[in-house]
Amino acid sequence: MHLDDYEPKEFYDELIGKGGRPRVASRAVWKYLKGLDKNELSERRGACDLAALVAGITFRVYFEDTGVDRAMPFDLIPRVIALKEWQGIEAGLKQRVKALNCFIDDLYNDQEIVRDGVFPAELLANSENFLEQCRGISPPLGIWAHICGSDLVRDADGTMYVLEDNLRIPSGVSYMLENRQVMKRVFPELFDDSGIQPVDDYPSHLYDTLASLAPSPADYPSVVVLTPGIYNSAYFEHAYLAQQMGAALVEGRDLVVDTNDQVFMRTISGLEPVDVIYRRVDDAFIDPEAFREDSMLGVPGLMRAWRSGNVALANAPGAGVADDKVVYAYVPEIIRYYLGEEPKIENVPTWKCQYPDEMTYVIDHLDELVVKPANESGGYGMLIGPRSTKKERDTFAKLIQKNPRNYIAQPTLALSTCPTFIQNGVAPRHIDLRPFVLSGLQTYVTNGGLTRVALKAGSLVVNSSQGGGSKDTWIVDTEVS
Repeated sequence: MHLDDYEPKEFYDELIGKGGRPRVASRAVWKYLKGLDKNELSERRGACDLAALVAGITFRVYFEDTGVDRAMPFDLIPRVIALKEWQGIEAGLKQRVKALNCFIDDLYNDQEIVRDGVFPAELLANSENFLEQCRGISPPLGIWAHICGSDLVRDADGTMYVLEDNLRIPSGVSYMLENRQVMKRVFPELFDDSGIQPVDDYPSHLYDTLASLAPSPADYPSVVVLTPGIYNSAYFEHAYLAQQMGAALVEGRDLVVDTNDQVFMRTISGLEPVDVIYRRVDDAFIDPEAFREDSMLGVPGLMRAWRSGNVALANAPGAGVADDKVVYAYVPEIIRYYLGEEPKIENVPTWKCQYPDEMTYVIDHLDELVVKPANESGGYGMLIGPRSTKKERDTFAKLIQKNPRNYIAQPTLALSTCPTFIQNGVAPRHIDLRPFVLSGLQTYVTNGGLTRVALKAGSLVVNSSQGGGSKDTWIVDTEVS
C-alpha cells in the first residue's frame, strides 16, 4: 500500500508531474503521506471511514421502487490545486454565472438574444425547462440562479474545461464541507501553516446570500430550507445546510400562502411569516396551482406569492432554462453577447445534433464520442462511445434521429487523475470538480469544491449514484506552504 510505486500513466495527474515528482502545491501532502508506513496509512484510512460514518454522510440510491441510503465513499488522498491557478478559475466561474443570469432574465423578458439571432428561437420553443409561468418576472438584481454548481474537468494537456452548469438545484456542497472536517480530524497536523484555503465559511455565505434576497429589509429575515422529505437522495444535505445556517427545515405541508399572497410557516406557536425559501424541490412540484396538480411536495399559491414579491425563492423557478446541455453549447456566445468578453474558462468542444451536418458527424463517429441527453443528470442516459457495444450505438443513433434537439456530443476526454486508495494499494482514478458559486449582492466562489472520483478502474463516470466517491479539495497558497 505504499506510495513509492504510484504510476499516473498517460493521464494528467493532479498530484504527480513528470518523472514521478509531486507538483509544487502537493509537495507537502505527498511528503507527509509517503512518510507514513503501511500500518499508519491503514489506521488513517480506517479513521476516515469511521469519521464519515459517524457524521452520517449518506446519499440515496434508487433501485426500481425502493431507495437505499449508502455512505458516501471517501478517499483520504486530497486533490490539490495551486491558489494562483484557482484565482483564474474563480474569475472564470464568476464571469460565467453572471452571463447565465443575464441570459435567463432576458429569456423571460425581452428575449433580445433571440431577436438578435445569437440564440436560436427553435431551441427556446422546444425547451422543457422554459416556464411560461415566469414570463415578465425579473427577480431582484436580475439573479435567477443564486446557487450554481459548475462541473470542471481537466484534459490530458492540463487544460481546465467547464463540462456542464447546474443551475436548478445543485447538490454536493455538504459533502465538500464534511470531507474537510474529516480530513481535519484525521490529519490535523497537515493544516498547520500549510496554506490550505478554508471552505468552512460556506454556510455563512449561503445564509448572507439568502438573507439579502428578503423582500423587506430586516436584521434577521426568516429563511427556510424547503425539502421534498426524508426519501430524497440529497436529504442529508438539506438537513445539514439548514442546521448549519440556523434555518428551519420544512416540507411543503409546513408552509401556507394566505389570501394576501403572504407565505407563513406552521409552528407550535402559530403561523410565522417566511421571507426567503431555499427550495430543494423541482420546479414541477413546488406549486400544484401553477404546475403539477398532483404534487404533494409543494405549496399551493407559492408562485403567486413569489410573483407578488412577497417571498424570495432560491433558486428562482425557471432558472433551469439555462441548465440544459444544448444551451451549454452556446455559453461562450452568451458570455460575449452580454458581457462583451471572451470566456475565461472554455467549454468542451460540442456537437449539436439539431443541426443536420453535426448530427451526421455524431452518428458516423459514435464509437469515439460521448453522447448526452439535454436534461438528464447523475450520469444517466448517456453513451460513452469507446466503451459501448454496437447494439448500444445503434440504439443511440435511432434516439438521436428521432429527437435531435435532445442530444449533444463531445469528444471522450482523457480526464485527469488523482492517487486513490484501492484494495491493493494506490492507483490513479479519474476525477472532476464541482465548485459552488453564490450570487447575490456579492458573488462568492468556494475555495475548490467537491472533487468526485470514479472508483472503478478506467471509469469516467464519477457520480455517487453510479459507484463514484469523493475527495477533499485543497487550494494551496504555495507562498505560505
